Amino acid sequence: MTRALPERDRAAEARAAEMETQIAGIQREIDALRRRGEKDRQDVAEQIRALEARGGELREAMLAIRTAWQAVAMARHPQRPKAQEFVRALLDEFTELHGDRLFRDDPAMLTGLGWFEGQPVVAVAPCKGKDTRENIACNFGMPYPEGYRKALRAMRLAEKFGYPVLSIVDTPAAFPGDAAEERGQAEAIARNIAEMTRLRVPVLVVITGEGGSGGALAIAVGDEVLMMEHAVYTVIPPEGCAAILWHDAGRAREAASALRLTAQEIAALGVVDEILPEPHGGAHLDPQAAIAAVREALRPRMQALPRLPVDELVRRRYAKYRSMGYYKE
Repeated sequence: MTRALPERDRAAEARAAEMETQIAGIQREIDALRRRGEKDRQDVAEQIRALEARGGELREAMLAIRTAWQAVAMARHPQRPKAQEFVRALLDEFTELHGDRLFRDDPAMLTGLGWFEGQPVVAVAPCKGKDTRENIACNFGMPYPEGYRKALRAMRLAEKFGYPVLSIVDTPAAFPGDAAEERGQAEAIARNIAEMTRLRVPVLVVITGEGGSGGALAIAVGDEVLMMEHAVYTVIPPEGCAAILWHDAGRAREAASALRLTAQEIAALGVVDEILPEPHGGAHLDPQAAIAAVREALRPRMQALPRLPVDELVRRRYAKYRSMGYYKE
């Protein structure tokens, strides 16, 4: 039995498309005014301000009626700050750790040590690129099993020295290819989830873009899980869900609507602890402000969590995940 895209989503997408057209028209007017002002030396500042204000109103209205599929598009925006950018901006003197000591170094997973405002921290983060060349180099942010084993190696190092773990999550999924399956992708993901539940150091997770499938879950078991306003978090990417349910990846919009993947829906389910606000229009418009918002959210948690007795920390983490979800008989 198939499921049609809800009427509210069809109407919202139509309204959003109309607004996008208006915003594009406003931007063309602004560009034309600037060219005219430079050519004729006219004072067009007031007209430009009025147009920019109108454009801002339209962008705000678009965010208010955002559909699930539009949330996916925002989380995947090519100019959205990548996980590795958050790590390198948040941590001073960051030193990268390479390799899983079993097979190879996976460029799709960044791990290393640095200082967060004077406190030593171990970071893990999938890597995405801003263009095709960079994405090919890091496998489009989809780690192989050795990437997850590298992340676990780094987290065990954190446990050995008593350093908090910071996981920045932005991955569409773990890589699903034959080579990944042959090397134990499912086992690597399952082992990471199991080990993270009992790590005897604080674990802080921030979902900054895509939190896709087991690829995200394998580095997202934390004492505190934060999610940026326009990020998504889902058990399977919409295209994969549509391909399984309807044998048609083109129906990803319908799947996205059913998956309840937006930050607001995920928070309502109790899966994340806090939604972090983004700059007006999205993190891609002001990456530095987005990174600053994450820093502000991490600061009190980095101070409070290490003060908890280790046994209490692990007990709370266990209780947190045991309390998620419900069933009906």
